[in-house]
Amino acid sequence: MAETAPAAFYTLLCLVGGVIVLLKLTKAVFSRRGAGLNLPPGPWPLPVIGNMHCLLGALPHHAMRGLARRYGAVVFLRLGHVPTVVVSSPEAAREVLKTHDAVVSDRPLYVTADILTYGGQNIAFAPSGSRHWKEVRRLCATELLGPKRVLSFRPIREEAAASLVRSVAAASPAAVNLSERIKVLMNDILMRCAVGDTCPMRDEYIAELDKGLELIAGFNLVDLFPGSRLARTLGAGSLRAAREVHDRVHRIVQAIIRDHESKGLNGDGEEGGGRRDDILGVLLRLQRDGGLETVLTTQVVCGVLFDVFAAGSETTATTTIWAMSELVRNPAVMQRAQSEVRQLLQGRTGVAEADIQGRLPYLQMVIKETLRLHPPVPLILPRSCSEPVEIMGYHVPKGTTIFVNVWAIGRDDKSWPNADEFKPERFEVDFRGADDFRFLPGGGGRRMCPGLTFGFANIEIALANMLYHFNWKLLNGADPSELDMTESYGITARRKTQLLLEATPFVPID
Repeated sequence: MAETAPAAFYTLLCLVGGVIVLLKLTKAVFSRRGAGLNLPPGPWPLPVIGNMHCLLGALPHHAMRGLARRYGAVVFLRLGHVPTVVVSSPEAAREVLKTHDAVVSDRPLYVTADILTYGGQNIAFAPSGSRHWKEVRRLCATELLGPKRVLSFRPIREEAAASLVRSVAAASPAAVNLSERIKVLMNDILMRCAVGDTCPMRDEYIAELDKGLELIAGFNLVDLFPGSRLARTLGAGSLRAAREVHDRVHRIVQAIIRDHESKGLNGDGEEGGGRRDDILGVLLRLQRDGGLETVLTTQVVCGVLFDVFAAGSETTATTTIWAMSELVRNPAVMQRAQSEVRQLLQGRTGVAEADIQGRLPYLQMVIKETLRLHPPVPLILPRSCSEPVEIMGYHVPKGTTIFVNVWAIGRDDKSWPNADEFKPERFEVDFRGADDFRFLPGGGGRRMCPGLTFGFANIEIALANMLYHFNWKLLNGADPSELDMTESYGITARRKTQLLLEATPFVPID
């Protein structure tokens, strides 16, 4: 036994020495790759995994804010083999989203997203310089979600919100799972606006979309190590799951299209004497009649619908749930918001959008403050450098993936005094991200979300109805300050727990 101790010691010494040599070689390789460049600061990468270990134990946007506090507003990481830059200040965001917008506007098309978006034929992942992307984005901004189209959806929003009120009233005085009811509301609004009132397989379609979003949110080995055969082998399960979701979604959309066409559209896009104003009807009419520079294939139609549902329902539901969470947690804010809507409507039995549009300034501040503290997409969908750029004096090489941490920017005490407090009255900035980069819930630049007006209208009508018709409190008289505000992992920052509240009717239901 005594003779084995030195052997074990020397073995351990060799292993330690080997690790040190490997780390030095890795550092040397990374140093040579950045030779002559003033790369942004960041943690030292480990062999193979790079800086993936820096994101362990916290949500990505939380971990990235921690790195920004240590290294600065522009941080360089290697996620696997992928060079990545994270920006976490308004000044750095301005350089990415405005100064270098044309160069930093492509999306890195990861394998999972490539499968689910038909090779980037949707709006979110199509190459920004392509004619296809320009056409489908213009189509979305003008034909599908333009001001006139959003206005035409007003009856749908009003009917769906009234249905929410009736369902809550029917459940009172029992506990109300407001998270689930708000999700149902937003899914109902979006389904009716997108494909009409009667849709086969609607629940199955929404379920498959949720699975697709979960797959896109995960770190797939193939995405982190794009040139590795081993990574492709080990990540085969995720890719297979993505293909299965894609196939099911495609079959469902084809069935929806057949049902839509079987309703009997005439040459003017009308059915039974009434205009078919839903989004799918517009897409099918343009597919049939032409008039666009790009061809609206079935794959493009499916890709655009994927964008509308994935971005529309999930983000509006998440924001509305967080807004109600903050209102319950801050009773004085809740009382002021309720007083505003109740004084405006003066005891009416229903909430009409025409009566509240532009007349509830404090409620709009509540929505904006919610978006500041809880942006539904805390990390703007990643961008990719088509050319080398300079951000805040640092060199960013071609092909680098760039994340803008809007969650960290919205909670920066330099821009927002007492940033973690919910104070709607502080809000006077433009939420569109045109000139003020302190507040970017919909992103910025040419990749800014085209559905902000639509989403804001859905959130406002839902909140106005809930605040007008009911008084709200936590179950069993719990202390509002103790409400769990933990976020869950995903592309969108949902509540980790369900929002369970007691609702007491205040204004009679129509």
